[in-house]
Amino acid sequence: MLNIGCHLSLSKGYEAMGKDALAIGANTFQFFTRNPRGGSGKEIVPKDAEALTRLVEENNFAPLLAHAPYTMNLCSAKPETRKFAREMMADDLARMEMLPCHLYNFHPGSYTTQELEESIEQIIDALNQVIKPEQKTIVLLETMAGKGSEVGRTFEELRQIIDGVKLQEKMGVCLDTCHIYDAGYDIVNDLDGVIEQFDKIVGLDRLKAIHLNDSMNPMGSHKDRHQKIGEGSLGLETFRKVINHPKLRHLPFNLETPNELDGYAKEIALLRSEYREVVAQPV
Repeated sequence: MLNIGCHLSLSKGYEAMGKDALAIGANTFQFFTRNPRGGSGKEIVPKDAEALTRLVEENNFAPLLAHAPYTMNLCSAKPETRKFAREMMADDLARMEMLPCHLYNFHPGSYTTQELEESIEQIIDALNQVIKPEQKTIVLLETMAGKGSEVGRTFEELRQIIDGVKLQEKMGVCLDTCHIYDAGYDIVNDLDGVIEQFDKIVGLDRLKAIHLNDSMNPMGSHKDRHQKIGEGSLGLETFRKVINHPKLRHLPFNLETPNELDGYAKEIALLRSEYREVVAQPV
């Protein structure tokens, strides 16, 4: 079964997101833990969280994905910004334990005045402060396009962060198709090669989720501008290969394309039509 969803709004509550997902043919989804530009997190009402848990279980949803706000920068040059980011992540991870979605994705961050190595050490330090051995949540580093001074533009940078985290069993990666293409990884012409490279450097066991996004820009542009599926430089054939790849097809896929719910429904239907179920061979 293709595990596919999209980014949904938390404004109406947790159970409402599950119902929206079902209405558009999704069996997973992701959401921002709070306003994507920062701010306080939405209060979790126990009954609402329990209702989402029942809906997820009854409809055999794939793992859900919570997304940290874009403003959470663990390697900011400003100490007060780094402190705020650590506190935000710690609060998010504590709240996640109440929900049936134990994947938490974040952008590693961007630096300005310091060097890359110092920035990576700041991210590692923050993760070692906030990740707890008792948490159920796996924290995912997102692959980045390399816009400006973003950390996470290469698989090597992601591996370096993971290597520095004490509780490495709590760490994983979310691969964004637009981001890695814009970063210079040619998933259009050499998807197998990119997957092999990721496995060699990071390890496919670390890959827990995929963001499905076409790109408005050519490979290596480092611009990070998402496009609707099949309407950008990646093209529909690339997504057909991604969702059917034997090393990826089991993962939860989430769309972050420029769409409203009706547009997401159309893309989900399109991708389901391109998915090929694996038929068990007789023994």
